[in-house]
Amino acid sequence: MGDLGFSDVGAQGLTPVAASLSSEDTDKPGYLEHRKRLRARFHETGADSLPDYELLELVLFSAIPRSDTKPIAKALIKRFGSFGEVVSAAPDELMQVKGVGEVAATALKAVQAAAQRLLQTKVIARDAISSWNDLIAYCTARMAYNAIEEFRVLYLDRKNKVIADEAQQRGTVDHTPVYPREVVKRALELNASALVMVHDKPLFLAA
Repeated sequence: MGDLGFSDVGAQGLTPVAASLSSEDTDKPGYLEHRKRLRARFHETGADSLPDYELLELVLFSAIPRSDTKPIAKALIKRFGSFGEVVSAAPDELMQVKGVGEVAATALKAVQAAAQRLLQTKVIARDAISSWNDLIAYCTARMAYNAIEEFRVLYLDRKNKVIADEAQQRGTVDHTPVYPREVVKRALELNASALVMVHDKPLFLAA
């Protein structure tokens, strides 16, 4: 009789716990496992193995912690075209995409700023410009996705070290005025010995 009572009490005590664990498992959002798998794939195979929308998902994970970021990332690619164009878009344009708020837009713009800073370090922090490829990559990152035309000037000393990188003029979608007098005046102020002039549509370099 005692054995029967013990088994009854045991059943009553264990069943609710088992049911509770099962419920928690069922209620766990499916996107959490997706995030775990995507992070693992990124670490194992690198960014080159990920399409643009999945790389955007990784960026958005921290900014949007409690939602599935896949449809948001795909909507961003559909709206802007590519990863580079997404992170280069204006914050107010990014926030027009459903699910993208100020925090997410800031995270995306931080990616662009980080890329530009990295390339800038390769060009400006060195003693002298030693690689045209690095210079072109830097100028492309700074200007390729501009909504309006821009004319930039990199001022160099006599050892080809960059003294300053400045946007001399910003224009419209298809026109940028250039004032040689202002460029020369600024070069004299900086005591520059050479110039690299860059225009974003089309891109050209001159020294």
